[in-house]
Amino acid sequence: MDGRKIILLVGALIIAAVTAFMARTLMVGAPAPVADASGARGPAPIDGVEVLVATKALPVGTILGPDSMKFIPWPKDLIEGAYFKREGTDLRQLQGTVVRYAISAGQPLTQGALVKPGDRGFLAAALGPGMRAVTVPVSTQSAVAGFVFPGDRVDLILTQSVVGGGDGPPLKASETVLRNLRVLATDQKTDKQTDEQGQTVVTTYSTVTVEATPRIAEKIAVAQTIGTLSLSLRSIADNAGDLETAIAAGEVTMPSDPKAEKAVLARVASRPVEGGGSMSTGADVSRFQRSTVPGKPRDQQPSGGSAPQGMPYTTVPGIDTGPIVKVSRGNSVTVVPVGGKD
Repeated sequence: MDGRKIILLVGALIIAAVTAFMARTLMVGAPAPVADASGARGPAPIDGVEVLVATKALPVGTILGPDSMKFIPWPKDLIEGAYFKREGTDLRQLQGTVVRYAISAGQPLTQGALVKPGDRGFLAAALGPGMRAVTVPVSTQSAVAGFVFPGDRVDLILTQSVVGGGDGPPLKASETVLRNLRVLATDQKTDKQTDEQGQTVVTTYSTVTVEATPRIAEKIAVAQTIGTLSLSLRSIADNAGDLETAIAAGEVTMPSDPKAEKAVLARVASRPVEGGGSMSTGADVSRFQRSTVPGKPRDQQPSGGSAPQGMPYTTVPGIDTGPIVKVSRGNSVTVVPVGGKD
């Protein structure tokens, strides 16, 4: 083999070796970088002061509670003088205040956006558009033993005795006449009373002020003259059930805009409701009570007895006393003594 062929063979081997090494390097790749746990950090802390912000959307008239606000850090260059800073702010004093202007979730609360109890226009600010404030007299037993506070929602129960015209005991009846009423104040107090440890103090009161529409306010005024009024504290989950019922009945028209839909749902869930409540009589509680209004005795009834409206009576002489049977034929009713002949 001559020298030229040897040189070509050696060159081919060198080129093959270099190609194989490069292919192996490309297939294996560079080693994966090792994450440095000591260098992993969350978002950089905000260099600022903690201010009070809304934890949820607060529409006009919202009564602030402990779950409505919290302190979070806020950039120094964005802090305004009207913000509530952690230093010098007592959250217990802000509970029970009313939102005068709508505040979005996550936005700072300002001093001008809140109305404190005792300030001029406080109750008017707590009322929704078109609503009225009505005071209802209650007792300790009829006001859930003092466990109803401003901001809660209650049902109004009317209890009455219907005497009728008979000589029997009157009919005892109770019915839920109004539902989902928002409590504004109790005994002229618009906030919860707390002790030094921040615990809610339960006290008795004689009046409760609720929010109502003008028509419902008229009904409450009449109900006070009919019988005794009692409060029934509502669960928060009940509003969702009433909302679904209103949507199924076609009482609410849902818009296509998601934001507008959310506003409609919130407005419907917070509206007071009249009618549609349950009713109970004395017979539902005790077998010794009546279930209907007592009627007039026969000696006090009009001539011919008490036939249904539009159906004249035909009486048979000599049956003023003793058991009788009423026989209906078409539009006429005949009263026959037991054992007699018709």
